Amino acid sequence: MLTKRQNLLEVIKGGQPDRWVNQYEFMHLLFFVDPFSSNVTGQMGPGGEWHTQWGVLYRWPEGYPGGMPIHNADSIVLKDINDWKTVLKAPQVEFPEEAYKGLYDLAAQCDREDKFLTMAVFPGLFEITHHLMGMENALMTLVEEPDKVREMIEWYVDWEISYAKTIIDRVHPDALFHHDDWGSQISTFISPELFRKVYLEPYKRLYGWYKANGIELIVHHSDSYAATYVPMMIEMGIDIWQGCMTVNDIPNLVKTYGGQISFMGGVDNGIVDREGWTMDIIDQEVRKAVADGGKLYFIPCIVMGDPGSSYPGVYDAITQKIAELNETLF
Repeated sequence: MLTKRQNLLEVIKGGQPDRWVNQYEFMHLLFFVDPFSSNVTGQMGPGGEWHTQWGVLYRWPEGYPGGMPIHNADSIVLKDINDWKTVLKAPQVEFPEEAYKGLYDLAAQCDREDKFLTMAVFPGLFEITHHLMGMENALMTLVEEPDKVREMIEWYVDWEISYAKTIIDRVHPDALFHHDDWGSQISTFISPELFRKVYLEPYKRLYGWYKANGIELIVHHSDSYAATYVPMMIEMGIDIWQGCMTVNDIPNLVKTYGGQISFMGGVDNGIVDREGWTMDIIDQEVRKAVADGGKLYFIPCIVMGDPGSSYPGVYDAITQKIAELNETLF
């Protein structure tokens, strides 16, 4: 029997996997354990409110799947793109060595023959734009001043590289899980042409740096419609698009792009991760996902951006169902 790591590589390289990859099983995630990502002002987590080191205000109402940036007259960090050089201050990335104990401890728990030690980074390049500016202001600015947004993003990439280096130098992860939601359930937030103008080259530089510095596998999360961005995802060097919702026509994506990129998702939160969920619903959706995605270049998974669910038991139930289908169908 292949290890989780070996089986994942067989799937994404078009080899001979012996089962469907079961959701996030191949990643040992380093979530919120380094001193930068955990160093916030306030209470992080469900029911909490906090400011990041970028100054962005987040709130996480009870019962919601995650925290969201809050933008009102007092909390918007960057109101005018023309002021970004004077308003934005790059947060520190180096901390006293004792602050990295949690990172070292969690990394040491990883069986690296079985799983990829995976650093997690968020927000991404589009998300940091609207986190700092507010969504409406960010979208208007992208249309009116794309070159200035691009300039800011190139600076942000330089900062992220300096941050990532502190993690890579200490625990040497071999995979990256990078968040950046690019759309709604029906469309991307900006056109492919505008995305290409502002974000493609910065992402190519960023992901190219990761791969040149020991990262073998790049998993990018965007639980949205983003099918029109797939050619650019391939240019960026993304190996797996996690969060691929069914609105993206997964069978067609696998047929068209399989071998260049793989797709992880097919089980939409909006259908399974809700009050009153049942095993019958999960059975139906997981069976549909594996039938549509096939055995190569596809990983059945909840589209949520971490190994969990909003409603207790949903993620585990999906895991159980995939395990059952591996025994009976694969």
